[in-house]
Formats: sequence, structure tokens, C-alpha cells
Amino acid sequence: MDKLLMIAAPLGERLRRRKETVAVSESSAGGLISAALLAQAGASAYFLGGAVTYTGPARLGLVGITPEDMAGMRSSSEPYAMLLARRMRERLGATWGLAETGAAGPTGNRYGDAAGHSCLAISGPVEIVRTLETGMAGRWENMLDFAAAAMALLGEGLDAAGQG
Repeated sequence: MDKLLMIAAPLGERLRRRKETVAVSESSAGGLISAALLAQAGASAYFLGGAVTYTGPARLGLVGITPEDMAGMRSSSEPYAMLLARRMRERLGATWGLAETGAAGPTGNRYGDAAGHSCLAISGPVEIVRTLETGMAGRWENMLDFAAAAMALLGEGLDAAGQG
């Protein structure tokens, strides 16, 4: 967890300095992204909210993604991660939407993805989506890696959007 806090601290400061906000949707990271961002003093200046969208009912109830929105798309995919990021940004009126979806382990998911598979996305002034494959079966280790990679992606987005 210390690693996540070390990543979150400068992210929070950058968001605060830029007067930008973030909304988070995470599934396999289990709330670790939100926890790390919220553990920073002054988080209320940049953190608008988060949702652990681990199930279909959570996806619908918390993010408003319907079965029709999911037509031709599956969870744990780059298109789905981007949909989550965009939807969180829009619903909460945030500068940035940050999303993570994957298979923490110890086994893979029902879609054929191995443990350690995660798709990450940011939506805001720039949009980036990518897939992470840790190659590990350890659930906790993967959750930590997914959260770290998601926050690193947000940092990459902040860099790409400029302004410090």
C-alpha cells in the first residue's frame, strides 16, 4: 500500500495545483485506487467520487451502464475500460475519468483472460487506454499492480495534457 500512497501523493498535488478533478471506476483493484487518492490530505479538492464496479448490477446502479450500452462489448476489455472512464467523468462532472477492469486472480475470468489481466483508461483532456498483463496469479499483488498502473496512467495523461 505504501507504493500506492507514494504514487498518489504527487498526483493529488498536481490535480490540486491545476484545479482539476477525478472520478474513478475500478473493479479488480477493489477500491485501492480511490483509497490511495483519498488518503492524501486535501483530497476533497480533486477527488469527486469512485465506484467499485465489480458486477453487472454495480455497473448499472453506480455508473448507469445498461446491457444495451454493453452490446458487442465485454468486461475486462479496452473498449469497456474507456466506457467506464468516460461515464464516470460525465456523471460526476470531473476533469478526468479513470477506470480499471480486469482479472486479479488467482484464476482468470470467464472471458478467457488470465489472472493479472487489466484494462486501464483515462478520459479527459486526453484519452488513453491500455492493457496490462502482470503474468502473476497472486490476487493481492495484482490488485496493487493494477492500482499503481491506473494511477501511473493518470499521471501520463496529466503530462500529455500539459500545464505541470
